[in-house]
Amino acid sequence: MNLTTLTFIAAVASAAVTVASAAVPPASANALGSAIVVQDQASLRAAPRDGAQQQASLWQGEVLEVRGERLDYLQVWDHKRERGGFIRASDVRRMALTEAEGPALLAVLRFMQDTPGAEALGIGLTAAYLQAAPGQLLAGVEGAQAFDALGTFADRLARRASVAVPGKASGARLSAHLDVANAYGVRFATYEVEGRMQVCYEGEAFRRVLAMPVADAAQRARAALALTRPECINPDLPAHERARVHAWQVDVLERVDVAGLPPYLRNRVQMRRASVWGATAFEQARKNVADPAVAAAAARALTEFAGVSKADLPDEDQSNYNDAAMRVSAVRWALVPTTAPAAPSKAARPTLVTEPGAPGETCVLLVDSQHTAQAPLLRRCTYGVVWSASASTNREGTAVALAVQPLEGWRELWVLRKTEGGWLADVLPPAATTPETGVAEWAGWVPGGQQMLVAREARGQGRYRKSFEVVRLDGLTTERVTGDVAALPLFQRWQDPAWKRQTLSLR
Repeated sequence: MNLTTLTFIAAVASAAVTVASAAVPPASANALGSAIVVQDQASLRAAPRDGAQQQASLWQGEVLEVRGERLDYLQVWDHKRERGGFIRASDVRRMALTEAEGPALLAVLRFMQDTPGAEALGIGLTAAYLQAAPGQLLAGVEGAQAFDALGTFADRLARRASVAVPGKASGARLSAHLDVANAYGVRFATYEVEGRMQVCYEGEAFRRVLAMPVADAAQRARAALALTRPECINPDLPAHERARVHAWQVDVLERVDVAGLPPYLRNRVQMRRASVWGATAFEQARKNVADPAVAAAAARALTEFAGVSKADLPDEDQSNYNDAAMRVSAVRWALVPTTAPAAPSKAARPTLVTEPGAPGETCVLLVDSQHTAQAPLLRRCTYGVVWSASASTNREGTAVALAVQPLEGWRELWVLRKTEGGWLADVLPPAATTPETGVAEWAGWVPGGQQMLVAREARGQGRYRKSFEVVRLDGLTTERVTGDVAALPLFQRWQDPAWKRQTLSLR
């Protein structure tokens, strides 16, 4: 065994002690082993009687030191609360935490890994296994299974806590389970998002899974998916720090070999890759939209999304599929090269040019044969990414549509239209909600200069909606709207062929 292997085993063994030592009671002369609580709100009483005074209410996963037996009760010492008492033997499971007990504990972990509601108990049993198993075993397949289980329990507990209803009994139970996990050294991050709390597992166990050469493809996939959850990026991070997080997520996801994964798990990895590459393309475009790396990132996002098999999508993954589609769609114009506008002539329709504004700004200028960039028809600036290749002017020359992306995964439609008082610029968002994920895109012009076709899809306030609309240019009011594009004759007749060929809204 070489020095590198010995160092790795020592590191894994050290991690195991870190997780387990927080829960395992110190040895004492009268100790008779340990016991882990398997029932929520188990009573620690002053005497071995049902009517005795309750000292504390214990939760599944908590560990106690056993010091004696009385009737059908165990006499225990709770090191967390620094008090002793009696607890029914049926409310706990006794453990010796020896090497011989390791295989049985690992078998229980495998059984519980996919059991919702038992996360705190699973974390406690994992800590017991990490304490019982030798370091050489933890560096092998068994160790990868244990850390995979620990991460799964912690991540699922965080997800449950994020959707818990404050004040409800279930919320109090989840809060207690989080306290149990924290006592084992499992850490969580909490963010406020739109008035609610988002709880996320810090991910140490999953990082160890990715670092273990013996971890299989499915374990790596689960670890990568948990470590790259988009909702677990701190919403207060500045743009440059957020870009670093996405770069790290790309590296994590690239460590997963999807070839041998079950189809549903391969889909999940590819959808996450598509989302992260889409975010990377947006962040690079904010620095320089003409950078070849922008098109390369957008192309990778589209490739990963195209590799998703819709036939192998379970119901619970449909929302992730829609979100990935919107994130990729938001940057799809990066794949279309921007051509320089032709020199305007007297008969030329209005065209768009861009120029730098204040630091970080891009200004859009509407020009024609009579109005140059020095005296444009209209000038409007934005801190978002202006996808110049998307610009489209109607046949009458009275309206121009332009895709502008102010946020990651959120692309708006700018409509520059001619009125009696001059040219105006209006913004058509994906939805009238707080920006989350969504795309509004021009789909075609209706002859006559009065109407345009728009496709919109968005997720906001927990709801997803996709629509195809006929919009009046005068005021941008919606005349007809439907979720089925075939139900709109105008859409069928006048949708732009290039839009139909490139859009993801018709997936």
